Amino acid sequence: MGVGLLYHLAEDGCSDCLLIEKGELTSGSTWHAAGQCPSLVGNYNLAKIHAYSNDLYPRLEEMTGQYVSWHASGGIRLAREKDDLDWFHYLHGMSRSVGFDMEIIGPDEIARIVPWLDLDGVIAGAYTTGDGHADPSGLTNAMARGATNMGAKIERRNRVLDINLLPSGEWEVVTEKGNVIAEVVVNAAGCFARRVSQMVGSDMPLVNMEHHYVVTGNVEEFVERDEEMPVIRDPRASAYIRQEQKSGLVGIYEGVGLTEAWAPDGFPPWESDSELFPDDLDRLMPWLGHAMERLPILEHAGIKRFVNGAIPHPPDGPPYLGPVAGLRNFWLCCGSSFGIAQGAGCGKFLAQWMLHGDAEINMTGFDPRRLGVFADEDYARAKAFQDYRMTYATPLPGEELEAGRPRRTSPLYETLRSKGGVFTETFGWERPKWFSLDGRDEDYSYHRNNVFDVVREECLAVRERVGILDLSGFAKYDVTGADAETFLNRLCANRMPTSDGGIVLAHILSANGRILGEVTVTRLSDERYYLLSAAGAELRDLDHLLQGRLESENVTVANVTDERGVLVLAGPRARDVLTKLTDTDLGNESFGWLTGREITVAGIDLRALRVNYVGELGWELHPRMDDLPALYDALWEAGQEFGIADFGLYAVNSLRIEKAYRGWGAELTNEVTMIDADMERFLKLDKDDFTGKTATLAQRDTQRILQLVYFEVDAMDSDVRGNEPIFAGDECVGLATSGGYGYAVGKSLGFGYVPPDLSAPGGELEISLLGERRVARILEGPAYDPQNERLRA
Repeated sequence: MGVGLLYHLAEDGCSDCLLIEKGELTSGSTWHAAGQCPSLVGNYNLAKIHAYSNDLYPRLEEMTGQYVSWHASGGIRLAREKDDLDWFHYLHGMSRSVGFDMEIIGPDEIARIVPWLDLDGVIAGAYTTGDGHADPSGLTNAMARGATNMGAKIERRNRVLDINLLPSGEWEVVTEKGNVIAEVVVNAAGCFARRVSQMVGSDMPLVNMEHHYVVTGNVEEFVERDEEMPVIRDPRASAYIRQEQKSGLVGIYEGVGLTEAWAPDGFPPWESDSELFPDDLDRLMPWLGHAMERLPILEHAGIKRFVNGAIPHPPDGPPYLGPVAGLRNFWLCCGSSFGIAQGAGCGKFLAQWMLHGDAEINMTGFDPRRLGVFADEDYARAKAFQDYRMTYATPLPGEELEAGRPRRTSPLYETLRSKGGVFTETFGWERPKWFSLDGRDEDYSYHRNNVFDVVREECLAVRERVGILDLSGFAKYDVTGADAETFLNRLCANRMPTSDGGIVLAHILSANGRILGEVTVTRLSDERYYLLSAAGAELRDLDHLLQGRLESENVTVANVTDERGVLVLAGPRARDVLTKLTDTDLGNESFGWLTGREITVAGIDLRALRVNYVGELGWELHPRMDDLPALYDALWEAGQEFGIADFGLYAVNSLRIEKAYRGWGAELTNEVTMIDADMERFLKLDKDDFTGKTATLAQRDTQRILQLVYFEVDAMDSDVRGNEPIFAGDECVGLATSGGYGYAVGKSLGFGYVPPDLSAPGGELEISLLGERRVARILEGPAYDPQNERLRA
């Protein structure tokens, strides 16, 4: 990971870089790794990281002269259930956009490629031909040589002792061989990353897991054949099985008996160097046995060597790539549990972000600020163990994994759970996803499932009557001071409201005009503003606010996320419900759409915002968190005569997609601009300079390559989820970003990015849904209430 970043920083022209290594370059978790480099990854942006690595690694030896031992064996992942096959079809679509070769093959073709496999229970395989495995030390040293050839420097056998922030904003890196002054520091310390972060008063949720692989003696069938077999990945064995020269190699991700390295505190001692742990054959059973059954030719070869080393695991899987919350110029490039496969790709895209302010791929899922203080050691350990044991489990849409939960809950959590609430987790918050009124559990599937009709009823309750939703997980900030308006106008692309009570949707852009954040801004009074953003963006947007201030500005930013709850009351009868509980005039003339006021409801003082994400008449009500239960009870009681119903985030997705509302992290990412996202109505290019304005103006005069489109799909029993390829004829021309079924309009809907010349309303493209091409017709406006008449009612 460290040399991957060093190489790409130097390649991009930044050669004033020093990598400091306490031992040898590979003496952490690299030297003992099996060197697997798969293409098949369920995370779209992580798949791009893998694809880049797999493109670079075969060329490194020729480029640098360093031996890397690249084995272009390809790989086959086995499917045993229909869910596995559905996932393969989803990944096959993804492969068309990412650009790696993949085909779905049947048992006969698998047997032809690997004649020794026992295919009992196997229904298909996902065959990738452009990946393989390599010598980890060779890859590392090749990138190191390439980096130094381009002017970067590497200092071995020199441990960092401390890191100090200087008054200048620079960092003093204290080492065994002297001090180094750096503008930017990157923690790429692998298993030692927590210890390094603690030097700067930070920390990260990271668990070092013990992981075994075994190497057999020579296998006669391998000795007799020149062609190397593909790497087999078998969910039943929870293992990768491959050829290692003329031997076999089996790596196990056991489901029980998981062991944290250097337990109980999990911190490696500084003297740890090229360390392995005692083998534990009992822990590998029955999975090792299943692997031998899958490839019986290994059974008589005997086990020649056990390798049990440490691998760092973040709680949620992806590596940490990006800035640390609350610190300037301190970045992470660590936490990769597949560091060989990801090293080059992580380095490339992180270098882009560091040097240019943006990356070619969506970095949201890798940003270290995706996890907060809620992710303590107990949470990290529970989640990391879960992530480890599920390495070869097929991920299912909507599947809720319970390890480490609940962590952050509103005071309504138990009340809503007792009413059938099923929750999902966002930035630690438990948020209602749907309500099981008859006790059913969700049958997770890539197809419409047994909660499809349940969600329909929740959506229609909002569209026809009135619904209520606890969204207390919203990130919330009070921005106050004499310069608050000036500050926010400089930070955001939209113009701040000039009248008390005004509400605007505003976006935080990079210097390149790319979308970094989305906030709803309410002007409470001349020097008081209330900002809301996505739950998962709490720390990112706090950094934007705190680090965006000028020293000369009188501005105070307070994170009040935990202080205020949020209840969404929406639907044509929302005013009727609220009128019963307040003396405030809720009519359009005194409380119009996109206005906010501090009012009293059921005796509770709160902030009421006439805005929502579902496209109906309604209010977001923001009381003190402690007042949330009393407010909910009063609204529920008052709403009985109007048919009030609870609804969850499944319904929100359907309701917002009917209104063509974009989603942060899906349609709105660091990959695109406001113009690309068809969000120019939220740009105020006539106001004084704001971050990203120059780049946005320049983009108007250049040829663009991306345009967001909104479309309806001739779907069957599955809908757009995001990352599906979009086709014009046989050419993959774009990518879906999100979608769902709109119950009020009876249509399957979605968003996606395509070339501008293919974006005209009325045009038809095709989208691949689980292996089937379906027609996608581009719409001119929202499928539901395009004139916003319901919102203004």
